[in-house]
Amino acid sequence: MLFIGAWAIWKSVMADKIERRPGIRRQDRVGYDLSLTYRLGVMFSAFWNSEVRGRVLFLATVLILVILATSYGQVILNEWNAPFYDSLERRDLGEFFHQLEIFAMIAGTLLLLNVLQAWLNQMTALYMREGLSRDLVDQWLKRKRALRLASSGLIGVNPDQRLHEDSRNLAESTTGLVLGLLQSTILLVSFIGVLWELSSGFIFRISGHSFSIPGYMVWAAIFYAASASVLSQVVGRKLVKLNADRFSKEAELRFTLMHANENMPAITVARGEENERRRINTDISSVLTVVKRLAMANTNLTWVSAGYGWLVIVIPIIVAAPAYFSGGLTLGQLMMSVGAFNQVNTALRWYVSNFGPIAEWRATLMRVTDFRQALVEMEEDFDLKDSIAYENAAPDTLTLKDVVIVAKIGEDIEECGGFRLRETNVVIKAGEKIMINGDHSVNRKLLFQAMAGLWPCGSGTIGLPPIDDMLFVPQLAYVPGGSLREALAFPERPEAYEKADVEAALDKVGLHSLIARLETRARWDKLLDSDQQKAIGFARLLLVRPRWIIFDEVLEGMEPELQETMAKLLTSMPESGMIYIGRSEAYLEALKPRVLHLQALPSASEEPPAVQTGASASAGAAAVPAPAL
Repeated sequence: MLFIGAWAIWKSVMADKIERRPGIRRQDRVGYDLSLTYRLGVMFSAFWNSEVRGRVLFLATVLILVILATSYGQVILNEWNAPFYDSLERRDLGEFFHQLEIFAMIAGTLLLLNVLQAWLNQMTALYMREGLSRDLVDQWLKRKRALRLASSGLIGVNPDQRLHEDSRNLAESTTGLVLGLLQSTILLVSFIGVLWELSSGFIFRISGHSFSIPGYMVWAAIFYAASASVLSQVVGRKLVKLNADRFSKEAELRFTLMHANENMPAITVARGEENERRRINTDISSVLTVVKRLAMANTNLTWVSAGYGWLVIVIPIIVAAPAYFSGGLTLGQLMMSVGAFNQVNTALRWYVSNFGPIAEWRATLMRVTDFRQALVEMEEDFDLKDSIAYENAAPDTLTLKDVVIVAKIGEDIEECGGFRLRETNVVIKAGEKIMINGDHSVNRKLLFQAMAGLWPCGSGTIGLPPIDDMLFVPQLAYVPGGSLREALAFPERPEAYEKADVEAALDKVGLHSLIARLETRARWDKLLDSDQQKAIGFARLLLVRPRWIIFDEVLEGMEPELQETMAKLLTSMPESGMIYIGRSEAYLEALKPRVLHLQALPSASEEPPAVQTGASASAGAAAVPAPAL
């Protein structure tokens, strides 16, 4: 067993030791070129630092004791074979019934141990899953990591799949395989001595000569299991990659289905069902292709596993037959030897019997560790040549100095373009109302993200007041699941605000009809339309009343009457400094803000405007541009 296990581990490690390919950016890689030992070290470190470590270690200790007791019971059961079959050979009816009584006691005890082991196994897998899932979620939702991961290429696709399905599969398969290996090892240690001792009584007589082979049946069992292991490795070596491909394709199909379901109203209005059908069928075809290849690989492996499984019925009898027919063994000793051979063979063939599950486990381990590695290595700041500098300003001041925003990550302004704040040195005081607009070609959302610290691509300096005094309001409102009161209090706890204040805020934003449903748990992002969801955000403003509010085109797209209502609502917060990034007549009329301007900067690929000559130049000089909103 030690030889087979060591050989299997060596093959796995060598298969995973692939040199990193230079010149490939991290966001372009599907996975990491990490060795199996490193991946196991990562997961063990995460487990050791988790809160479930104590519970898992306690259950594992009890499991080991149960497995030891079960192995001891199996040794006793194997020894029972000799007197039982000998009683059959002697036709001793009294001894036969006595041995059946002994069997009932042994089998009953083993049954209790099996049930206890099954329960402990499931509880261990449960706690392992808890620790792994919580660790991945904690790593994923550390400040800015989830957003950065989403823009990091294929590794950031379908994080829900890795957090849910992959973590569950890894926890359950790890528990099952480790306990199976442990049980097989203990059985091997228990029965190899029994089989060796039985083999010492094997006397072979050929042509009048007698001789014995020490450990004869032990060597036969090792040879039989080793040949099965080698052949399984040769036949099933493609299973790891095929399982990884299958998990990836299944995740892509799941995402496509979920995305189509989430956007079905827009798809239906656009009469795009046929287009979505083609997309989904393409992903289904990809899944079916890899599943067919996986089915063929498993079928080929079945030739080995099932073939050796059927042969084991007669192999131990064939191996022991010479000693039996020569008179060196009774029928009971023969059956005892067969039972011990089967136990040793089962322990040695653990790798063969579990080659498919091991391949799936390694594929899942690869996906989970790649995901966790990407999160751990996710820097809070982008790796940029030039970036916006952030500094702490006084609580009553926000500053924007020589701010330039680059349109793409990691590229120069000359290559991809961008924009700048025309006013080079801006100081905004608490309570002041600002609107920032500008050229139509400017992606103003990047300025909003830059002020939130999510897009430092560019240059200049942004001085921000304490972050606890600021509230950023995105264009698309986020309404979390749960009760409506929880949605209003997000990201605080529902009890953070008095119920009377919550009801008053809903009434002021025109959602009086929802007051009676404050404690109702529902998918509010589905039940409320976009204007109502934005109104929830404004109600949240009335509850929080932050010192600084940064808006990202929130009023655009709302009904005109609702725009006016929300703009007037903001006038009830004179103490809050407000920066509205966008073009809103309602905000402009209600709050009379100071207007700042964003100016587009052309990239090197854009052609400069044609030089005007003659009358056209004169006409152009006479034209006076209208104020930008």
